[in-house]
Amino acid sequence: MTDWNNNSPYLYPEPEKPPRRPLIVVGGGGHGRVLMDIARVSPKYRLAAVLDDRYSKVELRGGLPYGPIGELRNFIADEPGMHVVIGIGDNRTRQLVANRLALPESYYAVLIHPNAVVSHEARIGLGAVVMAGTVIGPGAVVGAHAIVNSGAVAEHDTVIGPFAHVSPNATMAGAAVADEGAHIGSGAVVIPGIRVGSWSVLGAGGVAVRDIAAGITAAGVPARAIRSALSAADKRRAAEG
Repeated sequence: MTDWNNNSPYLYPEPEKPPRRPLIVVGGGGHGRVLMDIARVSPKYRLAAVLDDRYSKVELRGGLPYGPIGELRNFIADEPGMHVVIGIGDNRTRQLVANRLALPESYYAVLIHPNAVVSHEARIGLGAVVMAGTVIGPGAVVGAHAIVNSGAVAEHDTVIGPFAHVSPNATMAGAAVADEGAHIGSGAVVIPGIRVGSWSVLGAGGVAVRDIAAGITAAGVPARAIRSALSAADKRRAAEG
């Protein structure tokens, strides 16, 4: 009688798991700490360092290197296969940091929490982050450096642009769009097919039932424009075409 316990020579050995890739989180604030937690449970990445300009030099904390952002290229040179993710929740600041780093796109990780539900038909851009409890449906597109935060839902065929942020427990219904840099507030809803324009804000708990133009802050149920989010410089650029 064959012994089918785990020590049996007749059982096939489990395939070896690929090694986890080293990951640097740039940004040591609240959002960055959330990304550190995701990296710690990620089957794909392992946390290798945290960089933030609050540190003047590289120092070890609990065995993990912390240091200024200027040390990034030294870390990349020291360890082959290093990947990077920007742990900054503010969309404009995240874009500025990405421009400052000027890394080839291939260096950026796609960081997805193991508890997120992501359709195999969805596309997630480099540098994007998908947090715990998130659902991303078939045909959805998440742009580079975008954030889909804890418990958010991006239904089928939604588009979340580069540097956009869908906050915790927000819902983007089928084919809804959040353009580049848009911020969908906590618990907000964008109904099917509605577009939130680039660098616009839909306030927490708001419900977008009609398109929101670029650079507008809207709030309420239904959401109505309450102010322009564009700076004077942005307005000049828009006027110049």
